[in-house]
Amino acid sequence: MSNAAPVEPHVMNTYGRLPIALSHGHGCRVWDVNGKEYLDALGGIAVNTLGHAHPKLVPALQEQIAKLIHTSNYYYTPNAERLAAMLCERSGLDKVFFCSSGLEANEAALKLARKFGHDKGIDKPEIVVYEKAFHGRSIATLSATGNPKVQAGFGPLVEGFIRVPLNDIESIRKATAGNPNVVAVFFEAIQGEGGVNPVDADYMREVRALCDANDWLLMIDEVQCGMGRTGKWFAHQWAGIQPDVMPLAKGLGSGVPIGAVVVGPKAANIFQPGNHGTTFGGNPLAVRAGVETIRIMEEDGLLENAAKVGLHLQTALITQLMGVAGVKQVRGKGLMLGIELDRPCGVLVNRCAEAGLLLSVTADSVIRMVPPLILSTAEADEIVAKLVPLIKAFLAEQA
Repeated sequence: MSNAAPVEPHVMNTYGRLPIALSHGHGCRVWDVNGKEYLDALGGIAVNTLGHAHPKLVPALQEQIAKLIHTSNYYYTPNAERLAAMLCERSGLDKVFFCSSGLEANEAALKLARKFGHDKGIDKPEIVVYEKAFHGRSIATLSATGNPKVQAGFGPLVEGFIRVPLNDIESIRKATAGNPNVVAVFFEAIQGEGGVNPVDADYMREVRALCDANDWLLMIDEVQCGMGRTGKWFAHQWAGIQPDVMPLAKGLGSGVPIGAVVVGPKAANIFQPGNHGTTFGGNPLAVRAGVETIRIMEEDGLLENAAKVGLHLQTALITQLMGVAGVKQVRGKGLMLGIELDRPCGVLVNRCAEAGLLLSVTADSVIRMVPPLILSTAEADEIVAKLVPLIKAFLAEQA
């Protein structure tokens, strides 16, 4: 970068940041403080559903900020019930708990599962979780996460988890056989941080049946893959099933922090007053952002757009990259796509940024794209035009 890298001496050094300070955005584009333009294929890591400065969202949020930003959960917030009803309608589930992030939503899901067990007389409930999973960085969600690298240095971790590989029904049967303490199975419909790894539809259906047969909760983390990203409201809907517990966050507020746990009848009455809570959950600004996000998504046909443009992007990437030595797979659904290479490729994040394209590399060797759901076909073609030559050049120099 030609200009000096930004510095932040008073901010904890918790992120390996790129030398970019962003100033403003519009649609699927952002500009840095030096005026350089970028096409945003990362969307705030699957958060900016409506892109940046959406002309319908901005005035609604401005109006809300001028009325009420925060009150507290001592009082009713009308839009909280409105948003909860919208989520229940679109998921087929019954009730919602609001919080402010994916981690909090997953933490609430873990508490629900444990209390579900205790209510049945199970003193030491156990939850089945997955290799390569990512559910957050609190001590409990970190314990559920399947990445030893992010767990290192934070032991002792929370007990009560049984870990199995993804998409292997025999493994979960074997791991849980004869264990009366199992209360729930918990997976991401598409693993995000683990490398954009989709759960097979057949496997989801088999686990749903296993949970039904054993009276376990099926808990599906839709934090990254939910809210229309795959072309349906929630990624598990491609398998034609319903979970008992579904954590949401990221794209639900188009950038305003919000999380939610949506539950079916089996989990709807587990929490009672005093069991769980949060200061910011369901605040007027956050729930207004959720209501408006869903309204605009439907008005503008963004589920259909995610499916159509996502397929176009995936097809173009497959056409241009499969058969290139070093490219293992292009995978994902809708506008949640990963390109797996046969070697670590973190340097591509910087090279893409220099070329005016924002994306990330996850699980060391998977290029991840989770752009705004407003992405156009022309912008998808622009992603391909910028990205493919950089991947080919990278693989050639490493060969």
